[in-house]
This record gives sequence, C-alpha cells and structure tokens, in this order.
Amino acid sequence: MTRGRPPAHTREQVVDTAIRLADAEGLAAVTFRRVATEIGAGAMSLYTYVPDKDRLLDLMVDRVGGETAQIKITGDWRTDLMALAAAQRTLMLAHPWLPGALPNRRLTGRNMLGYLEQGLAALAPTGLDGPTKMELIALITGFVASYVTNELTAATPAAEQVALITDAVASGDFPHLAAALGSGAQGTETSFERIAGWIITGLVEQAIRPRPSDRSSS
Repeated sequence: MTRGRPPAHTREQVVDTAIRLADAEGLAAVTFRRVATEIGAGAMSLYTYVPDKDRLLDLMVDRVGGETAQIKITGDWRTDLMALAAAQRTLMLAHPWLPGALPNRRLTGRNMLGYLEQGLAALAPTGLDGPTKMELIALITGFVASYVTNELTAATPAAEQVALITDAVASGDFPHLAAALGSGAQGTETSFERIAGWIITGLVEQAIRPRPSDRSSS
C-alpha cells in the first residue's frame, strides 16, 4: 500500500508557534494564516494538525498550563488556595493573552486537569461537595484573570487627571475620598494578596456556612 507524504511539521510545533505569536502580539495575531506563515507551511495544511481555531486555543492554554508551579498541599485551605492563586497570577503575567483565552475553553488537557486536581486537593479539608469545589475554583480563577487583566492594562494617571483629583479633594466636597487617599499603607501584603485573601476566605466560608434550611432540618 502506498503511503502518503509524512507531515512536514508536528502539532507541538504549531501550538508552540501560536503561543510565541500570542506572547509577542496578543491573541488577535493567532490566525491559521499567520501561524502557517511562521512555520513555513500553507494555511490549509494546519488543518492536518488542528481542526479549528478553538481547538488550537485549547491546546495553547493547556500547553502553558504546564508551566504552573506545583504547590505543596499543607491541609490549610486558605494557605493552599492563596498559593494556587499566586501561581496562576505568575503564569498569566508571563502569558498576557491567557486571561482572554480562558472563557469557554474545553479545559480537558492533562496540564489543566492537573491544576484542577490541585485545587480540589486544596479544598478537600472543607468537606464541600464536588460541584461546589469546582465552582469555587472557577470563581477564584476568574478573579485572578480579572486582576491580571487590570494589572496589564493599568496606566499611570496623566498629570491632568492627578491635578483634577487633587483639586477636587482639596475643595472639601469629597471627605471620604480624601480620607481614603490619605490613609496609610496596608501592611506588608501586596494588593493582590489582600484582595485574593478577601475573595478566597469569603467564598469558601460562605460555601461552608450552613444554610437556614440545613439548620432547621438538623
């Protein structure tokens, strides 16, 4: 039997090239035509390796997911979830396109399943059911993605904006704003650590707290 010509490239090369493009130029640069050009192939030939753009994004997310630092599960859910959130943030800052690629992804690759496994292990001491744990992990991931997106897009206020706010505060019409801007530092924690702590503690404690119907039936 006559065999066809072997593929000139591999799926891994296609995914790695797409990741390099996204890292350098953002997700908008990741088109089949552009990826094909980068690896020296025809655009239609990419369908040999990846059926469509959505599947390519799935593979990209899972590939970079393998870079997530493995955390040590201590048995303290707050400590472990904070460590997991910090590892996610580091990964998203390294790949700024990742927060935008996560929604509606089929996260079934082994690397993403490994992250999910760690999240479930971190939540094991809570005694929560599986679906609730999965929802909490998704909510925490969503928070980290939103925080990183704001970090990446934040710009230093222009001098005119600073002057306007300063004048407004000096007028005495905004006493609460003046107090907030004039308050001292929040200790040694970074903004991410403080907010992540509030989010994680609030979500998990609320999930653990018995509902009124649970108390009345006991």
